[in-house]
Amino acid sequence: MLIAVISTVVVFGVIVVLVLSSEAWPAVQRQFFSWTHFQAAFPKVLGGFWLDIKMFLFAEVLILGIGLAVAMARSLRGPAFLPLRIITIAYIDLARGLPLLLLILLMGFGIPALQLPGVPNGALFWGIAALVFSYAAYTAEVYRAGIDSVHESQRMSARSIGLTQTQSLWHVVVPQAVRNVIPALLNGFVSLQKDVALVFVLGVREGLREADIYNARTFNYTSYIAAAVLFLLVSVPVARFTDWYSDRDRRRKQAMST
Repeated sequence: MLIAVISTVVVFGVIVVLVLSSEAWPAVQRQFFSWTHFQAAFPKVLGGFWLDIKMFLFAEVLILGIGLAVAMARSLRGPAFLPLRIITIAYIDLARGLPLLLLILLMGFGIPALQLPGVPNGALFWGIAALVFSYAAYTAEVYRAGIDSVHESQRMSARSIGLTQTQSLWHVVVPQAVRNVIPALLNGFVSLQKDVALVFVLGVREGLREADIYNARTFNYTSYIAAAVLFLLVSVPVARFTDWYSDRDRRRKQAMST
């Protein structure tokens, strides 16, 4: 423990000395770490950040539900379900093949331009829709990996007592699958919390957009630091919880196997 403490202090001490001794540090401090600009920008950035949180929570609920439905549809067997499997595979390939930022731009500007009757044209709506469209595909593959990890005997036992294929999936396979992939789902939870900021390209005034507006008005980058602090305050605890849960899940599986 003493060696760990000393090595940590030395490494971070050297980094701090190198940064503070740089000739450019005073200029960087004025542009990125100005306390005056931080105080001025923080209220607006915080107000926008609450919109990030709302988008994140709303999108996550939809992603978990849609991802599970897609994974179940892809896991159905038999020739009658082939069209459904083809549709789900095509959707997953499309959603995972497009960069998220490009998808947000295409859906946020392209679909409203069509002026479809009864279809919302709001940037916020299509920003969330793009996030759900992309992340649900990744989440579906996580669920599918969990479904595939459940032993085939579980499905056969369910069918032997008279359950249909869909009932076997829903009542027997899926509960075990979800429990197996919770750590992976939590990692997606962390990623989504950061990626909601990408909707700023549509003009949505969330946290990053408010920081960008302040920067355009003052030519000072401290507002971006304010936004970074807010995102870290949420993402770091969630990441640490994910690590803790993953470690606990690993120990539980090791105990069950012994």
